[in-house]
Amino acid sequence: MTICIAGDPGITQKDPSEDEDVEKASDNRTATHKDSDSKPAMTKKRKQLTECFLSQPEEKQETPVKAKKRKKKKISDILEKSAPKPGVPADVQNLLNQHFGENRSVIEIEELKLSDSCFLPANDLTHSLSSYLKEICPKWAKLRKNHKEKKSVVMLVICSSALRSLELIKSMTAFKGDCRVLKLFAKHIKIKEQLNMLEKGVFHIGVGTPGRVKALVEQDGLRLDSTKYMILDWNWRDQKLRRMMDIPEIKKETIDLLEMSIIKLCREGSLKLGLF
Repeated sequence: MTICIAGDPGITQKDPSEDEDVEKASDNRTATHKDSDSKPAMTKKRKQLTECFLSQPEEKQETPVKAKKRKKKKISDILEKSAPKPGVPADVQNLLNQHFGENRSVIEIEELKLSDSCFLPANDLTHSLSSYLKEICPKWAKLRKNHKEKKSVVMLVICSSALRSLELIKSMTAFKGDCRVLKLFAKHIKIKEQLNMLEKGVFHIGVGTPGRVKALVEQDGLRLDSTKYMILDWNWRDQKLRRMMDIPEIKKETIDLLEMSIIKLCREGSLKLGLF
């Protein structure tokens, strides 16, 4: 029911029951508003619970393991496991074939072949140098007395180094007697000194390295026409267990010396090869 108040026709007064309804409606709206406000809060809390993730530990990247390089086998490693074998004439022939096989014709390789008659008995690893030389050269005293030519030696001993040359000279004391021995290596000795000594004096045995002997032959300071024996220090091993033919430089110089004149003299029968 609307009650009009006198004196103010534009204002209408509402029924108190209507106000109660309005208040209830507003209360309901506020309640619903509160509910609506409270629901998102709940949902937020639920989201925080549901959106909780278990943090997984970071996978460590495994550094790739480098493959170990296989070490190249050294000559000393191989020789430590192998029993020493005395050198034989076939070893020299195989050495020449391997060195010249790819670069020489069949005819040229045939000219480099050495028969067994070109060789002296080989050392069976039981001899000292003196005992070996006495066995292969029983007439040494006669040969030594008859040798009077300069620029030459009766016996040539080839080894791998100056130090080894000195060791061999000492070890042949029982064999050499009073014959003259010439050092034929480069260490501490100039080639001019060796050329002068060969030109002025008579020497019976020459002990040295293939490189220096080759150089003396090339300069006509040493002639091999009167040489009867050439001994290769074939079986001896240095601290690294290398033989003279295991050292590339010594191997090449020895082969060059053999090709230069030794093989020809051996085939002609005037010179014999020995493997000590």
